[in-house]
Amino acid sequence: MISRDDFTVGWICALPLETAAAKAMLDEIYPQLQADPNLNDNNSYILGSVSGHNVVVACLPYGVYRTTSAARVATQLLASFKAIRFSVMVGIGGGVPRWKEEDIRLGDAV
Repeated sequence: MISRDDFTVGWICALPLETAAAKAMLDEIYPQLQADPNLNDNNSYILGSVSGHNVVVACLPYGVYRTTSAARVATQLLASFKAIRFSVMVGIGGGVPRWKEEDIRLGDAV
Protein backbone atom coordinates (compact mmCIF):
# COMPACT_ATOMS: atom_id res chain seq x y z
CA MET A 1 0.00 0.00 0.00
CA ILE A 2 1.33 3.44 -0.93
CA SER A 3 1.74 6.13 1.74
CA ARG A 4 2.46 9.87 1.80
CA ASP A 5 6.10 9.10 2.58
CA ASP A 6 6.52 7.34 -0.78
CA PHE A 7 6.18 10.57 -2.82
CA THR A 8 9.35 12.48 -3.71
CA VAL A 9 8.23 14.83 -6.52
CA GLY A 10 5.74 17.68 -6.27
CA TRP A 11 4.17 18.99 -9.49
CA ILE A 12 2.16 22.21 -9.21
CA CYS A 13 -0.03 23.53 -12.02
CA ALA A 14 -1.73 26.91 -12.24
CA LEU A 15 -4.66 25.93 -14.46
CA PRO A 16 -7.05 22.96 -14.58
CA LEU A 17 -6.04 22.40 -18.22
CA GLU A 18 -2.40 22.05 -17.13
CA THR A 19 -3.46 19.63 -14.40
CA ALA A 20 -5.29 17.49 -16.96
CA ALA A 21 -2.13 17.41 -19.09
CA ALA A 22 -0.04 16.48 -16.03
CA LYS A 23 -2.43 13.64 -15.23
CA ALA A 24 -2.15 12.38 -18.81
CA MET A 25 1.65 12.29 -18.45
CA LEU A 26 1.56 9.94 -15.45
CA ASP A 27 2.58 6.35 -16.17
CA GLU A 28 0.35 5.10 -13.36
CA ILE A 29 -2.37 6.79 -11.31
CA TYR A 30 -2.76 5.82 -7.65
CA PRO A 31 -5.93 5.96 -5.57
CA GLN A 32 -6.45 8.96 -3.31
CA LEU A 33 -5.03 8.80 0.20
CA GLN A 34 -7.19 9.49 3.20
CA ALA A 35 -6.97 13.11 4.35
CA ASP A 36 -4.91 13.72 7.47
CA PRO A 37 -7.17 15.52 9.97
CA ASN A 38 -4.10 17.00 11.71
CA LEU A 39 -3.12 18.98 8.61
CA ASN A 40 -4.69 22.17 7.33
CA ASP A 41 -4.46 21.09 3.69
CA ASN A 42 -7.13 22.32 1.28
CA ASN A 43 -5.38 21.00 -1.83
CA SER A 44 -6.79 18.34 -4.09
CA TYR A 45 -4.13 15.93 -5.33
CA ILE A 46 -3.57 13.52 -8.19
CA LEU A 47 -1.13 10.81 -7.18
CA GLY A 48 0.87 8.74 -9.61
CA SER A 49 4.27 7.87 -11.02
CA VAL A 50 6.50 8.96 -13.87
CA SER A 51 9.47 6.77 -14.79
CA GLY A 52 9.44 5.11 -11.39
CA HIS A 53 9.18 8.36 -9.40
CA ASN A 54 6.11 8.87 -7.22
CA VAL A 55 4.57 12.24 -8.05
CA VAL A 56 1.99 14.44 -6.33
CA VAL A 57 0.15 16.80 -8.70
CA ALA A 58 -1.68 19.82 -7.28
CA CYS A 59 -3.47 22.73 -8.93
CA LEU A 60 -3.97 26.30 -7.75
CA PRO A 61 -7.54 27.13 -6.71
CA TYR A 62 -9.72 27.99 -9.70
CA GLY A 63 -9.50 31.67 -10.56
CA VAL A 64 -6.72 32.40 -8.05
CA TYR A 65 -3.46 32.48 -9.99
CA ARG A 66 -1.14 34.73 -7.99
CA THR A 67 2.17 33.96 -6.31
CA THR A 68 0.49 33.93 -2.90
CA SER A 69 -1.80 31.12 -4.05
CA ALA A 70 1.13 29.17 -5.49
CA ALA A 71 3.06 29.57 -2.23
CA ARG A 72 0.06 28.35 -0.22
CA VAL A 73 -0.40 25.27 -2.40
CA ALA A 74 3.33 24.48 -2.23
CA THR A 75 3.43 24.93 1.55
CA GLN A 76 0.44 22.64 2.10
CA LEU A 77 1.84 20.05 -0.32
CA LEU A 78 5.19 19.98 1.50
CA ALA A 79 3.47 19.71 4.88
CA SER A 80 1.35 16.77 3.71
CA PHE A 81 4.08 14.94 1.78
CA LYS A 82 7.23 15.25 3.88
CA ALA A 83 9.44 13.11 1.60
CA ILE A 84 9.20 15.54 -1.35
CA ARG A 85 12.76 16.12 -2.58
CA PHE A 86 11.95 18.66 -5.27
CA SER A 87 8.94 20.30 -6.86
CA VAL A 88 8.23 22.00 -10.14
CA MET A 89 5.60 24.39 -11.38
CA VAL A 90 4.80 23.46 -14.94
CA GLY A 91 2.44 25.29 -17.23
CA ILE A 92 1.80 27.22 -20.38
CA GLY A 93 4.13 30.09 -19.48
CA GLY A 94 1.64 32.91 -19.67
CA GLY A 95 4.18 35.25 -18.09
CA VAL A 96 7.00 34.52 -20.53
CA PRO A 97 8.31 37.66 -22.28
CA ARG A 98 7.15 38.14 -25.85
CA TRP A 99 9.95 40.40 -27.06
CA LYS A 100 11.62 39.74 -30.38
CA GLU A 101 15.03 39.69 -28.67
CA GLU A 102 14.03 36.65 -26.58
CA ASP A 103 14.37 33.21 -28.19
CA ILE A 104 11.88 31.29 -26.06
CA ARG A 105 10.20 28.32 -27.71
CA LEU A 106 7.67 25.64 -26.84
CA GLY A 107 9.27 23.15 -24.47
CA ASP A 108 11.84 25.57 -23.03
CA ALA A 109 12.27 25.68 -19.27
CA VAL A 110 11.94 29.26 -18.03
